[in-house]
Amino acid sequence: MRVLLSILMCCSPLLADLGRVRTEPNLEKRSRAALEHAEQALKDSRRAYADGNLQKAAELLEEVAESVELAETSLKASGKDPIKSPKYYKIAEIKTGSLLRSVEAFSRDMNEADRSMVEKLKEKLQETHDRLLLAIMTRKKK
Repeated sequence: MRVLLSILMCCSPLLADLGRVRTEPNLEKRSRAALEHAEQALKDSRRAYADGNLQKAAELLEEVAESVELAETSLKASGKDPIKSPKYYKIAEIKTGSLLRSVEAFSRDMNEADRSMVEKLKEKLQETHDRLLLAIMTRKKK
């Protein structure tokens, strides 16, 4: 019983909702948790779409977008220079790239009439990914 409880406690951040992610005081960890939440929401959206629940799939895709936005704003709010402390920026850049590829695969698997609900998300993910990559790769001019 204790083993099961400890496993549940370890995995609880992965099962957390976005409101719980927002309460994380460490901004870098909040960013990482938001991206993990986005990955889970995308998986849930795929499941909902496969089950024929388009409304739920669209809501979960919106949650993916909110999670990615939260991750980016959390990194900016941390005030750390991405050139000097690139760890969490690089993690975010890699995960947004992975999310983008997953969303594109989801779009290809969808019925052509339903693809419009992921187009906006794909654009947002691409823009966020590009901004994160640019932050890591370029220095601010003094």
